[in-house]
Amino acid sequence: MMKFTLMNFIKLKMTLNNQGGFFMELIFLGTGAGLPSKERNVSAIALSLLQEINSIWLFDCGEATQHQILHTSIKPRKINKIFITHLHGDHIFGLPGLLSSRSFQGGNEPCTIYGPTGIKKYVEMSLEISETHLTYPLHIVEFTEGKLFEDHKFIVHCKKLEHGIPSYGFRIIEKDSLGELLVDKLISFGIKPGPVYRKIKENKSTTLDDGTIIHRKDFIGENKRGKIITILGDTRNPEQNKTFVENSDILIHEATFDKDKVDLAHQYFHSTTSAVASLAKESNVKKLALTHISSRYQKEDDHQLLSEAQMIFPNTVLAKDFYRLQIK
Repeated sequence: MMKFTLMNFIKLKMTLNNQGGFFMELIFLGTGAGLPSKERNVSAIALSLLQEINSIWLFDCGEATQHQILHTSIKPRKINKIFITHLHGDHIFGLPGLLSSRSFQGGNEPCTIYGPTGIKKYVEMSLEISETHLTYPLHIVEFTEGKLFEDHKFIVHCKKLEHGIPSYGFRIIEKDSLGELLVDKLISFGIKPGPVYRKIKENKSTTLDDGTIIHRKDFIGENKRGKIITILGDTRNPEQNKTFVENSDILIHEATFDKDKVDLAHQYFHSTTSAVASLAKESNVKKLALTHISSRYQKEDDHQLLSEAQMIFPNTVLAKDFYRLQIK
């Protein structure tokens, strides 16, 4: 009996102190550039927020994104926000199919697409010409720069980048959450473990059975800092975006070319592995994920591309299709 009570106390403490905390997960659905290859599909990244707000956000939706989703546990009906970095085909050609399939797969909750000027015309015309009728409300928001979205959990900012057409980056900021409940302090105050602990954490003040009023601020630790994820669309001269990506827990950045293709990267408005790694190093980024890799590079080239970045910024990963990155 003693053991059972102790175990339940530990579980209660863990549950209470994990409220507001969760892990976000990034799922790379397509990590290629321009053209799909046998190893890499074109751009699409899912941000799973199922534990926190029971939804998934999608960043870009290249051709065959819905096919890539079939190889994961992602349910299209859970995707309620789609952020488009720019209107090049390898970032948007999968949209009409995904939107249509979302209807067939039980999606009836609203979905919002955020994208540059022109995304509304593209989506509406594609659906109209194909006579696609959605079973859910679709909202399309065209943006320029600045704060794009805010709710009780997140703020999303967007910034225009240097590319051949308007291209944007997104900075997703998780708001701070309540700190840990100071269980030992509650016990020393004479408050035994039980459902009252949950009430104390969820309310600013709580009246105990004996009439005593206690205030949450006296029994809670410092707020837990929210995470920052920055996802940039296609761009050259990445050093220009230092302020925008600063202090990111995760920076996801295109690295279309290797370090020696500086002129080619500039010509095609893209970035090299070394330039992106330098940006991460100078911006106090915690982790860098490289994506949007040119189809000229094969599987055997992955080590070279990753090494070039890690020589400058060691905490770098080279994303592959279906790579999953948890942010706890």
